[in-house]
Amino acid sequence: MEFKTPDRIIMGEDIVAQLPRDFFRDYGTHALVVTGPRVGKTTMMRTLIETLNRDEIRITVYDGVSSEPTVAMVDAGVQIYKEAGCDFVVGLGGGSPLDSAKAIAAMSVNDGPIAQYVGREIKGNLPPVLCIPTTAGTGSEATKYTIITDENTGVKMLLKGEALLPRVAIVDYTFGQAAPPEVVASSGLDAMTHAIEAYLSVKAQPLTDVLALNAMRKILRFLPEAYKNPGNKRARKELAVAALEAGICINNSSVTVIHGMSRPLGAQFHISHGMSNAILLMTCLRDLYADAEEKFEKIARHFKMLDGMTFLDQLDELVGVCDVPRLRDYGVDKEQFIELLPKMAADAIASGSPGNAPKEYTDEDIIRLYTRIY
Repeated sequence: MEFKTPDRIIMGEDIVAQLPRDFFRDYGTHALVVTGPRVGKTTMMRTLIETLNRDEIRITVYDGVSSEPTVAMVDAGVQIYKEAGCDFVVGLGGGSPLDSAKAIAAMSVNDGPIAQYVGREIKGNLPPVLCIPTTAGTGSEATKYTIITDENTGVKMLLKGEALLPRVAIVDYTFGQAAPPEVVASSGLDAMTHAIEAYLSVKAQPLTDVLALNAMRKILRFLPEAYKNPGNKRARKELAVAALEAGICINNSSVTVIHGMSRPLGAQFHISHGMSNAILLMTCLRDLYADAEEKFEKIARHFKMLDGMTFLDQLDELVGVCDVPRLRDYGVDKEQFIELLPKMAADAIASGSPGNAPKEYTDEDIIRLYTRIY
């Protein structure tokens, strides 16, 4: 049994501006900063650039991650990385830029196309990757996974490998303060899904159980406040810590059926990863309850609740507080949805994530759950 984290985890208020002098010099001399067009225009980006400049690091910015990352975005980033002569990568943003940063580093030393690595371990002597999240949810700063959409097949590819684990995770509490309420809700419920799935996973272990319960507690308490009152700095800080804890959990215990189903759902209907998880969360957990009742009871005892169903009821309230939309609110056509069910179910099973659940899932089971959420 192994427990892995980034080599260094650095956390604190305004911590990017306070990094020790020559901090970045430990990782290279020319950074490719991977971000999105919005974050690229913020004070967060300016703070990072100032700190890199202080260390006399050459900087090339790639701000082309405008949505959940695609093969084309990764290919463009790899080209910029090579042409500029970069020697390390800094990801700044939500899960999309962080996932892109890891994929760009991987493909800078591996032969393409990236789609050929689905189901294979990504290896190689990757350039150092440093991840700085600006949302509290994906936990990508602490995982050996990256999710990239193949535009040709419409599949969100789960790519993995120990080499993808970032060298450094830098969690600056101030960087998450500007996220709008809908992003707070989506990312917070994503982190909650990570924590619960890691706890229920057949790969769970004692250390992940501790971190998962800590993350669940923080999210249950602070997500409603952060969503309703965006200026609550303590709530944003606690969610940032919870997202990191939950990310470490899935790095070591993985995810289960919810994530397996959310990737095809998001890919086909252009729903964000966090909201795809949130839409599926309660339906899948209630389906798992009978096979994981002992685990749910342990969660309930930890939170001094009556029983496992009480925990699910409180979780359902949290989803309601966060105004999670229904599929039809996204304009998902019922006939198209039904037509795509076999493909989505096959893609979910093929991802391997449902295989970590405490019960066995078939394509027919997945179709049944998809049908239930519509």
